[in-house]
Amino acid sequence: MRAWLFEEFVMAPLIPFHALFMGTAYSRRQNWSVVPTVCSKFGVPMATELRHVNSAMISAEALDRDYYFLNEWVKRLMDVAVAVLLLLLLAPVFVLIACAIKLDSPGPVIFKQERVGRRRRRADGTLEETFFTFYKFRSMYSNSDDSIHRAFVKKLIEDGSERKLASLKRDNTIYKMDDDPRITRVGRFIRKTSLDELPQLWNVLAGHMSLVGPRPALPYEVALYKPWHKQRLDVMPGITGLWQVTARSSVPFDEIIKLDLDYVERQSLLLDLKILALTPVAVISGRGAA
Repeated sequence: MRAWLFEEFVMAPLIPFHALFMGTAYSRRQNWSVVPTVCSKFGVPMATELRHVNSAMISAEALDRDYYFLNEWVKRLMDVAVAVLLLLLLAPVFVLIACAIKLDSPGPVIFKQERVGRRRRRADGTLEETFFTFYKFRSMYSNSDDSIHRAFVKKLIEDGSERKLASLKRDNTIYKMDDDPRITRVGRFIRKTSLDELPQLWNVLAGHMSLVGPRPALPYEVALYKPWHKQRLDVMPGITGLWQVTARSSVPFDEIIKLDLDYVERQSLLLDLKILALTPVAVISGRGAA
């Protein structure tokens, strides 16, 4: 570990001091922000360690991992190796699903959609969003109107700190709605079993996604984000992630983001392997689809 001095430290919480200190580990920078020089220079997500000095001061250290860039390369190699292996092993499953979709309803087998990827840093140091084409097996009738889902996501995010997912739907999947009239018969099955997610392995090979990471957000979802929500875009999105395997169906939207930020700060190969190992359990139990 290497400690860095802060170039800037901004604190603007409208909450008591003790609540700030006790709650920071859970709020994941919702009520405060730190901007160390190294973050601006390299764009590296960094964990921040707080220490209670006295009643009027908090000591904060931004810690980066010396192995971060090596860790990222190893993660990429693992992504490619696993994606290639799964594509080869699951080729017959791809064919069966494709045939079932074509027999069930007219339209393409693969559904394509624009999603938001990992943010990149401009020359002036500011961050900008990136976009990529996201692949899934089609589970809805062709040319379905997305206004229903837009309204659902808008309500969920705007009430993010209060409204619970369980009050809106029976599971914890933000990207999939219960009783959606747009879903086909085959679509209902492949969504429930997360088989519709398999084409995202091509996104992993293309370098747009990782096996593990926050779910790739929709552009109209990101447009509603609060500034602290956007920190989840600092890493490559993934097919599965910490929130999916934690699967707390009663948490508000803000809590989902905090789980994503927890992954951003604690990401490691060991954590990725743990999440990958827990994913089949989440899928079998019906909690892993997203």
